[in-house]
Amino acid sequence: MHVFQINDMTCKHCEASVTKAVKEVDTQAEVTIDLATHTAKVNSNKECSVIEKAIIDAGFTPTRQL
Repeated sequence: MHVFQINDMTCKHCEASVTKAVKEVDTQAEVTIDLATHTAKVNSNKECSVIEKAIIDAGFTPTRQL
């Protein structure tokens, strides 16, 4: 499970964009987003850096949470 704080994810459109970006690198990923806390949880077998890069490429600024 990869957890990211994405403070510039603020609306449903942002949520959809992040989800789409993750799904483009892993179609099997499970993405759970909480807009209230600006948190994205990604259940994926891909490396965390791959998921993080996809989110960055979509225009967001993710910070990995441990």
